[in-house]
Amino acid sequence: MGKRKVAALEKIDADLANLQHKIRRDPQSYKQDFENQYLTYGNQLSLFIQNPSSGNNNGIISLRDLIDFIAHVADCYPAETAEFPDQLIGLLTLHHESLEPELREKVVGSLVLLRKKEIVDSSVLLNTLFPILISTSSKTLRSLLLQKILSDLRNSNSKTTNHRLNRTMQTVMFNLVTSDRSSPKALWAVKITRELWKRQIWTDSKTVEIMKEASLADNNKVVTGAVRFFLGGDKEREEAADDSSDEEEIDMRQLRHQVGINKKTKKKERGLKKAAATVKKKERKRNQPHLLNFSAFHLLHDPQGFAESLFSKHLQNSKSTLKLEQKLLVLQLVSRLVGLHKLTIISLYSYFLKYLTPRQPSVTSFLASLAQSTHNFVPPDSLEPLIQKIANEFVSEAVAAEVVSAGLNAIREICARQPLAMNETLLQDLVMYRKSKDKGVMMAAKGLLSLYRDVGADMLKKRDRGKEAALGLRSGEKKEKRYGEEEVGQIEGLELLEKWKDEERRKKRIEIGLPPEAEEGEDVEEEEEDWGAWDVEEDESDDSRGWIDVQSDGEGIDISDSEDEKRPSKKTKVDEAKSEKENQSAGETDNPTKVSTLATTRILTPTDLVKLQELRLQSSVSCLLPSNRRKASNTTVRHTDDPLTAAEIEGLAALSHKATREEKIARAKGDKVEKHSSTTSIRKEKKREQGKSTTNKEKERQKNFLMTLGKAKKKGKRSVVETRKILRGHVERQKKGGRRGNR
Repeated sequence: MGKRKVAALEKIDADLANLQHKIRRDPQSYKQDFENQYLTYGNQLSLFIQNPSSGNNNGIISLRDLIDFIAHVADCYPAETAEFPDQLIGLLTLHHESLEPELREKVVGSLVLLRKKEIVDSSVLLNTLFPILISTSSKTLRSLLLQKILSDLRNSNSKTTNHRLNRTMQTVMFNLVTSDRSSPKALWAVKITRELWKRQIWTDSKTVEIMKEASLADNNKVVTGAVRFFLGGDKEREEAADDSSDEEEIDMRQLRHQVGINKKTKKKERGLKKAAATVKKKERKRNQPHLLNFSAFHLLHDPQGFAESLFSKHLQNSKSTLKLEQKLLVLQLVSRLVGLHKLTIISLYSYFLKYLTPRQPSVTSFLASLAQSTHNFVPPDSLEPLIQKIANEFVSEAVAAEVVSAGLNAIREICARQPLAMNETLLQDLVMYRKSKDKGVMMAAKGLLSLYRDVGADMLKKRDRGKEAALGLRSGEKKEKRYGEEEVGQIEGLELLEKWKDEERRKKRIEIGLPPEAEEGEDVEEEEEDWGAWDVEEDESDDSRGWIDVQSDGEGIDISDSEDEKRPSKKTKVDEAKSEKENQSAGETDNPTKVSTLATTRILTPTDLVKLQELRLQSSVSCLLPSNRRKASNTTVRHTDDPLTAAEIEGLAALSHKATREEKIARAKGDKVEKHSSTTSIRKEKKREQGKSTTNKEKERQKNFLMTLGKAKKKGKRSVVETRKILRGHVERQKKGGRRGNR
């Protein structure tokens, strides 16, 4: 193309842009000019439709500019441009394969612009773009359409949830997945649904149902994408929420300081007002109540049927085309479902047998999946062969220490969920590994020992039970759980809140001067003061206080008329003191297992709930301390929704691995600090980051030498009188508080 043609086209673009600005200011005055351009657009469009493939460059460029021009001013002339959206939709639908890339991008952008101007409905736009997305072969067009579809759905749900549009699009995605299960087109439904779940736009059960059907598809990529959604979708959503909340904070104090020092302009005032509005908006958003987001696992309608379908179609089926990594993902999903919802799939446990060997690739992931699929309703007979095989294959002197550590950790995780799967002989053999010289093996064996001190102390030898477990067995507190036995359900950490309240009440009474323990009437008065005369607790009757132990006539009462009664010997006194001490320690161990009645006797206020969350956090931190500094078991740390990873099965095996010379050098280099700075430079950098100004001397040091040359020459030519005058002026300014005198 010659220079004259390029100049002519640039002139046409400038004229159209100028006309566009004029029309936006006064539409009626330039109506005739718009009609002329619209007529030109119609002629160009008809010529292009007659022969789309052989259109010359001039026509395409002219048509592209005219489409952009009409899309920007279409809201000024709604009657004249009534057919314009339909023309663009027809052009894109019929000729998207043969359109020139720039013209095609301009048509898509013009349709999105018409949607922003509310000339085109959102459902019309999405129904136009989505069929092209799943049918076109152009990679650039697919990425463009996916971006536009997601942004339109996000904008449609920005202010309020658009339920009608969401239901329509969810139905389209569901039909796309279920219509042809072997088609790769369903991958686009998986991508869109996963992104909208991540952005918390679609959070209902229908979204989970779409991904459930996608995970039962025949295409490997579709299955993998849907399974990854269940395994990591909730984590992605939390990370996206954290990223949006961790945006760069605006320092209003620094902005006001800069505006007060620097030259005042209207632009800086507008910037300050805009920053203040942004800070208020963020503060308002931060103070809004937190949305209750359910996990995708909890929104499933039929977890049992879903888990059985996944297992039979992708794992048990010999005709399945999934690779080992993909099968491992499906196995993790099935195990998460079984463990979380306490499902029963007996054939799943026999499936694990062929993979439980140290030579199996990704064996720690298989061990983690086995532990995840275990719960207290699994028959112990199904787990005993698995534990026996893990002990035979992994825990022996013939394998490496890392293998032994992984095997012991896997057994501990399985037995933490179903303690009845372990037999007494095997347990005593495994506990002996706590004397191993390898740290990973020793810690794994000690973890198994501490677990059974809590859940099955009678299976251990007497020397291995420990003090607390021995006292618990003697007092009858620690009993072996029966199959399927459930603990009494209550609010997590409620006993911590009750204990904290009792301590606070005791402190207040001591400060006032009252005895620490209150009588029954005083306690009721304190409760009435706390709740503002709320009558929550009812007066307990004498019949509801429990049974009264009455001794029989011949056992505890011994009446003797003889005055020469024998004094008790020293041995009997020691025995009585011992029994009293044991009863006292047993009573102390009874307190933690006591069911708290705080939630049934009082209404928890928001302040109580905040304190309850704080106490839970402190308790979870204390659970991570060494065993000699805590009393809680390791099984209470992990939440039921949290997955068990392969790294947790490996445990401390990495500590026993001796680092090579290269690893030591890399670690030493990583610890070094590359940048060495003086205290003054660090202070300057800190001031610069805070937006504070520098002194005039520092500014002069940064100036060019030629800029300060004249001042230096003038300073050298001063006379004694001028120098004295300047110094006196300097002293006077210092006395009155500077040049402005703002003392």
